[in-house]
Amino acid sequence: MEIFHCFFYLNFLLVPLMFFVAVSAADLYSDTLLSLKSELVDDHGSLEDWFVPSGYNPSGKIYACSWSGVKCNKNSTVTGLDLSMKMLGGAISGKQFNVFTELVDLNLSYNSFSGQLPVGIFNLTSLRSLDISRNNFSGHFPGGASGLGNLVVLDAFSNSFSGSLPTVVSQLPHLKVLNLAGSYFKGPIPSEYGSFKSLEFLHLAGNMISGSIPPELGKLKTVTHVEIGYNFYQGSIPWQLGNMSELQYLDIAYANLSGSIPRELGNLAKLESLFLFRNQLSGLLPGEFSKIRPLTSLDLSDNLLSGPIPESLLELKSLRLLSLFYNDMSGTVPEGIAELPSLETLLIWNNFFSGNLPQSLGRNSNLKWVDVSTNNFNGSIPADICMQGVLFKLMLFSNNFTGGLSTSLSNCSSLVRLRLEDNSFSGEIPLKFSRLPDITYVDLSGNKLTGGIPIDISQAPKLEYFNVSNNPELGGTIPAQIWSSPLLQNFSASSCGIIGYLPPFQNCKSISVVELNMNSLEGTVPESVSNCQALERFALAYNNLSGHIPEELAGVPTLGVLDLSHNSFNGPIPAKFGSSSSLLLLNVSFNDISGTIPSAKLLRAMGSSAFIGNPKLCGKPLRPCPSSVAIFGSRGAGKLIWVLLLCAGVIMFITLSILGIIYIQRGSKSQWKMISFAGLPQFTANDVLMSFSSIESMDALPPLSASACKAVLPTGITVSVKKIEWEANRMGVMLEFITQIGNARHKNLARLLGFCYNKHLAYLLYDYAPNGNLAEKIRVKREWAAKYKIVIGIAKGLCFLHHDCYPAIAHGDLRSSNIVFDENMEPQLSEFGFKHLLELNKGSFAAATSKRDTGDTNSATKEELYRDVYSFGEIMLEILSNGRLTNSGASIQSKSREVVLREIYNENEVGTNVPVREEIKLALEVATLCTMSRPSDRPSMENTLKLLSEWKSNKINNPTIEAAAAGL
Repeated sequence: MEIFHCFFYLNFLLVPLMFFVAVSAADLYSDTLLSLKSELVDDHGSLEDWFVPSGYNPSGKIYACSWSGVKCNKNSTVTGLDLSMKMLGGAISGKQFNVFTELVDLNLSYNSFSGQLPVGIFNLTSLRSLDISRNNFSGHFPGGASGLGNLVVLDAFSNSFSGSLPTVVSQLPHLKVLNLAGSYFKGPIPSEYGSFKSLEFLHLAGNMISGSIPPELGKLKTVTHVEIGYNFYQGSIPWQLGNMSELQYLDIAYANLSGSIPRELGNLAKLESLFLFRNQLSGLLPGEFSKIRPLTSLDLSDNLLSGPIPESLLELKSLRLLSLFYNDMSGTVPEGIAELPSLETLLIWNNFFSGNLPQSLGRNSNLKWVDVSTNNFNGSIPADICMQGVLFKLMLFSNNFTGGLSTSLSNCSSLVRLRLEDNSFSGEIPLKFSRLPDITYVDLSGNKLTGGIPIDISQAPKLEYFNVSNNPELGGTIPAQIWSSPLLQNFSASSCGIIGYLPPFQNCKSISVVELNMNSLEGTVPESVSNCQALERFALAYNNLSGHIPEELAGVPTLGVLDLSHNSFNGPIPAKFGSSSSLLLLNVSFNDISGTIPSAKLLRAMGSSAFIGNPKLCGKPLRPCPSSVAIFGSRGAGKLIWVLLLCAGVIMFITLSILGIIYIQRGSKSQWKMISFAGLPQFTANDVLMSFSSIESMDALPPLSASACKAVLPTGITVSVKKIEWEANRMGVMLEFITQIGNARHKNLARLLGFCYNKHLAYLLYDYAPNGNLAEKIRVKREWAAKYKIVIGIAKGLCFLHHDCYPAIAHGDLRSSNIVFDENMEPQLSEFGFKHLLELNKGSFAAATSKRDTGDTNSATKEELYRDVYSFGEIMLEILSNGRLTNSGASIQSKSREVVLREIYNENEVGTNVPVREEIKLALEVATLCTMSRPSDRPSMENTLKLLSEWKSNKINNPTIEAAAAGL
């Protein structure tokens, strides 16, 4: 009986226990996923619904089947796990995956998972889709993938894998999509990748792959999409790629490929897009491409291709994009190009094309973007180029076009950018601005236009930039309502023969640049100019303007340059200019200004060249103003003279004694002279020499080096002193160039204040930079906005040297140690021109000075300007990477863009801040363009600055960096 009772009670206890075990086993999925959750970093609570209620589960419910991202079949078996875009992180062990024997889809994309990819994933033998893209998995891609016999999609895009590409994936019989792009894979593409049986999509771009492209890829008979560019291959494109009979998309751009383009690619009868840009491909464009009838996009830009555009390309009736810019192609553009019915974008700039453009261009297709700039075209603009009404960019600058502007442009309401500068267009400007609602940029400078500026220009609601300078016979007057254009920032019309008066400045809130030099304007400057609170540059030199200088101008908070020279202004200089916080240059020379130059340090620092040519003007830095001598009355005048003579004698004795001491100390190096520029009072050479704390320390300075000594001048001004030694026969040409450097004034240039010299050496006096240089601070963590400010400051300074100095000044030694910070942490370029000085002293650049009066730039200087652009690109890379990418201009060209971007994102800790990520990406593109291997492929600093400025304003949304540069 007792045994029976014991058995009964044992059963009573075991039944619920067995039931609990059964329930637990039935919900193994939930337990396993909770184990996985415990390994993850979920700071945003994306998996907060992953929990099992406490207590008893009598129904055997699989809780996991109701959790976010979990998919179950009708048998409550987990078949899908989607954790994409849940902001998860951490490392995954993979020990849980053997439970999910029937899992078909696993998606871990768009997270921050790191560490090794767990080998346990390869136990998921039922898996058909594995998406681990856009994470940070690292290390070698693990072996074992051959166990995924049912896998169709393997997407590992944008991770940090290293080592060789996994060969084993080629054994997957059903694999259709293989995406291993955007990591750090090295070595060659395995030849086994040509043995896929079902592959349709292959993406290996943006790694560090090298070696030759395996010809075995030509055996892929099922593939439709291949992207293997942005790597660093050796050799040429294998002709066998022409055997991929199903291929629709081929991208091997930016891959260091050389040799000619295989004509066998013309056998790709289903190809729709071909991108081979930014390589070193040479030879002719294959005429066999005419057989690729479905081709819609052909981009072979930025190569070394030569010869003409083949007539046979006219068979490509589906072609929408033809991009051949930055090559060495020549000949004429075939008339049949205009017959292509689908053509939308024609980019052939920076080649050697000549002749006329096809006169029916625009008549038969919806042309949207045409850029043929920087060639040798002549003739006129095709009359129907905007016939379809969708043309938004027309770039014809730097050619030899003639004739009148096409009247079709006047009704081209779709236009956004129009650049026709540096041609020989003539006749009137036919643009009807009231019919151009989207136009933002118009440059017609450097032509032979007549008939004046269209009076309705103010009716273009989005116009920001307008330039008609250097059209000497344009004539006419300034339209009365010009300043009321709502978004107009730049109005340039210098050397245009304009007459009449300056219109009142009403509603001019956006105007920043007004350039009207060398015209025939008369009258006064309206006081309403004070309404232009964004005005930075106001240039009215060489006109017939008169009246007083408006005191209101001094109150414009952003005004940096005011040039009123060579006019007929009279009256005094308003004293308020002396307290301006933004003024860099005030030039009132050669007017009828009278009175005393205000005593403010800012004005007296401008130098005498800013005030000369005004006989009635006096005061420093010009001659002293006359004062009454009747201090002692009329009878005391004679006494005063004797007193003054006596004082003068004493002073002369003391001066001669000091000079004698200096002469003995320094040796007979001939007489010292002093030249002061804007920013330095009129010291004598003695004042400067006596201020040096140690004669020996100055003598010890190596000539033309980065070394400098600090000195404090008599008025307390602290300067940096640099030493130059020269041969007596080189002194003249070197003095001329130093004077040009001294007259270069910009807030992003370290100012040369003056120099004292004799026949053997000179001491250059620079503004002292109190906050060190960029090299010392390059590893300081900064917000992106602060970095952008530094980049823009450097670009502005360099742009000024290249484009606003006549002749242009090459920096010559641009590096981070030569970028200093002023008291406001504004970057300034120092040492500019020093390399040229050294060459002048050697006599190497004597011929360069022969063109100094004309402002021409010789070939040697052009080379230096190109080098400056390259150096600027390298400095950008340093700033972007906190100093990690130093002297990386060449190496960056061969690195995966995705890899570099990811490293820079990490350096700047931008996280998921999309706007900042986009700005950094575009800045990297600019840096890459500036460091192109061919100097002629680099943008000018003017265009570089425009790219940076317009991208910051999100005004450029072009498919490639080169296209964006072309748009400028």
